[in-house]
Parts: sequence; structure tokens; C-alpha cells
Amino acid sequence: MEKHTMLGQNTLRYFSLFILTLQTTVTVLAMRYSRKQTEGGKELYIATTLILVSELIKFAFCLILLLVQKSCSVEHLFKALVSEVIYKPSETAKLAIPSSLYTIQNNLILLALSSLDAATFQVTYQLKILTTAFFSVLLLRKEIKALQWVALLILMGGVVLVQFPSDGKQTDANKALSNPHKHLIGMLAVIASSLSSGFAGVYYEKLLKESAQPSVVIRNIQLGIFSIIFGAAGVVINDWDKVAQRGFFDGYTPVVWLVIMLQAMGGLVVAAVIKYADNILKGFATSVSIILSCLCSYVILHDLNLDLTFVLGTGLVILATFIYGIQSHHAPFINSSTSTNSSIVDENESDDISRSSYTKVNNDRTYQKLSSTI
Repeated sequence: MEKHTMLGQNTLRYFSLFILTLQTTVTVLAMRYSRKQTEGGKELYIATTLILVSELIKFAFCLILLLVQKSCSVEHLFKALVSEVIYKPSETAKLAIPSSLYTIQNNLILLALSSLDAATFQVTYQLKILTTAFFSVLLLRKEIKALQWVALLILMGGVVLVQFPSDGKQTDANKALSNPHKHLIGMLAVIASSLSSGFAGVYYEKLLKESAQPSVVIRNIQLGIFSIIFGAAGVVINDWDKVAQRGFFDGYTPVVWLVIMLQAMGGLVVAAVIKYADNILKGFATSVSIILSCLCSYVILHDLNLDLTFVLGTGLVILATFIYGIQSHHAPFINSSTSTNSSIVDENESDDISRSSYTKVNNDRTYQKLSSTI
């Protein structure tokens, strides 16, 4: 019986990793494809509307999940929302900062993928590992091992190598992408997005360690409220004239709707991986996704020139991801919080932590992952 249970857990573990790899790869490629100039000079969709629609769908899905949790009772659903959201305004308001940062992050990612090929974006976006480590040390007093710092240096070296221009023959798409000004905009967007991702994630984790913790779904509903507000504000402030002239859904194609659904539902995939897998396997999934993105960008999208420096840089980033993931599997956490939630530790806790604490930590981290982007 125990053997069958272990077999089932392994099946779920590797299946969730397969889905994560597929979801990450398809999301980046679909977003990149959706931001390429359409045939016949037709204008692209308005990026801020995509972000708002994906947040609305995510919010609706969270409401459905909460309704199911409340035995499909609308009355119980309403009571839960009133007691956890409306009657706790200070707790809900705390989510405004990470929500705003996640909204900014999504806009920056779309800007980056309008200027960079999918492979370069995904490799460079691994800088979020560096920014997360930095803010974890700064805000959470988290201990980073010496080998992890080495991994971060390798990561930076790999990212730098990826930025070197290719001397090979370029297609028309590559020539457009090789525009120095456009490339600079894309790189700045990726760097800013990595900073936003790192700070928002660590700030959110710090918030969870120091405050009362409702269910995963309630947390995401609280996040969703502000995400919708900030998303709508982005549409009104930045693109209201375009929306008034062209219409809200102008430029939407099946690929755009695919991006929206992947963005809205992607958090559930990450939550499954957090539950069934560890950092080493997640690092493996990330590495495979990077390789697949490179191959698809080269073979399908034809906007990537593979050369020695790019391959070497990508290899270094993959190596750094593995090293950092292996080391963080046993990284201790120095708790600086004065709250009574002393049993809460980082996701990368040591193996002697009890199963109940492990489950609680994974639930806490799920709040963050369900609300973030790629």
C-alpha cells in the first residue's frame, strides 16, 4: 500500500513539473508572438486591457473556488467576504503594495516581450533570483550560503553573455530586434520587472509572517481587488484614448485569449508544484523551459540567432539555477519577526521540519505564487 502511495506521489510530482514546464514555455512564447507586428499592418491589442481582463478572470475563478469551499452556498460566500475582506480593512489594505507591484510587473513583461525575443527575455528574467535573494537578506534577514552567492555571480555572468550581439546572418525579424534602442528598452523592462518581482515577493512573505493568515483563496481575493483597481487605472491613465477610439477588445486574437487564460490560471500550476515538488525539481523545470524557449524562438518564431556566446550564457544561467536550488533546499531562515507566528519558516526549510509546518509554509508561499506572473 505504501509503495503504491509513493508511486502516486511521484507521478503527481513529475506530472506537475511537466505542466509547469509546458505552461511557462507556452506563456512566454505566446506573449512574445502576441506582441509581434500582425500581418497587414493591423494594430496590436492594447496591453493594459489584457492585464485587466486576466485579473478579472483570476478574481472570478477565486470567487468560484471560495463558493465551492463554502458548499456552494452564496450566503456563506457573502459572509466570508464580508468578515475577511470588508470587516478587516487594514488587513486587506496591506495587499495594496504587492498588488500594485504585480500590476507594474505584468506591464513591464509585456513591454520587454515587445522588444526582446522569448529566449533572451526568459534567460535574462532569471535575474529575479538575484533580486529575491537581495531583498530576502535585506528585509527578512535570510541567510544566503557562500555557494549560493557563487551561483548568483554565475547567473549574472550568464545574463551578460546573452546580451552580446550576434555576428551571424540575421533575418528581418532579427534586424528589428537588434535595434539598440529597442533592445535597451527591453532590457530595462526586464531588469525593472525582476526588481519588482523580487521586492513584491519578499514584501509579501514578510507581510504573511507578521499578520493574521486567512485561507489561500481569501488572500488572492484581497490581492485581486487591488489588482483590478490598479489594472483599470492603467487602462484609464495610459490608454483611454486608444480604448475609446478602437474599442476595448480591438486586436484580440485566439493567441491573446490563450495568453489571458495562461496568466489567469498559471498560479494554480505553480501551487501544485509547490505542493508536490522541491526546489531542485523546480529548477530542472525552469531549465528545460529555457531550453525549449530557445529552440522554439529559433525554429518557430525565427527571431533568435543562436551563437556561442548565447549558448554559453544560457548554460551558465541554467547551471546557476541548479546550484541555487540545491543549496536553498536546506537553507535556514533567521526569523526577525516579533509576531507569535514562530512556526513559519521559508519554503526551503530543512528536512527535519514537521509535516504540518511544511504544509503551512507551502500554503503561505502559495499566496504569493498564485498572484504573481511568469
